[in-house]
Amino acid sequence: MPGLTDTQTIILSRAATRPGNLALPLPGGLHGAAARMVVNRMIERGWLEEGEANLRRGEPLWRETGDGHGTTLFATEAALQAIGIEPVVACAVTAVRKAKPAPSDGSKPVGIRAGTKQAAIIALLQRPEGASIGEIVEATGWMPHTARGMISGTLKKKLELAITTEMIEGRGRCYRVSGD
Repeated sequence: MPGLTDTQTIILSRAATRPGNLALPLPGGLHGAAARMVVNRMIERGWLEEGEANLRRGEPLWRETGDGHGTTLFATEAALQAIGIEPVVACAVTAVRKAKPAPSDGSKPVGIRAGTKQAAIIALLQRPEGASIGEIVEATGWMPHTARGMISGTLKKKLELAITTEMIEGRGRCYRVSGD
């Protein structure tokens, strides 16, 4: 891991398992000036970024902006790569977080954990050539109907990703995430 301290590794590892790669709450015992110093150093290196905190959804607050709003911290794609998460999966996870607007109906935010089969499928679909059901089945070990259900139910409906499909000779029906 490139120059990560134990504290930074813990923060990023925990963020990788949280919906949207949320970096808060910080490890116990890390408060005040020490917390600011660690976080500022991680922001400078591009491992953390600030984003608007939605207090109605219960997102933890990093700092107040003074206008009645606040910010929270998210691990970046570079941070996930720094802790050993494959670049394609890291890209898929951070792209979905940035692309999907926050739900306005008070529902729970949807997150994608890095290293999951769902993240791997999204990474396959983000390739320029997309992925066929056969390729998804091979990558996940699922049955074809399960892969199709993931695409239509989870990716299209729950995550609201724009999935396009086309028949390609020699590969069959291929799916890809559009709109990038």
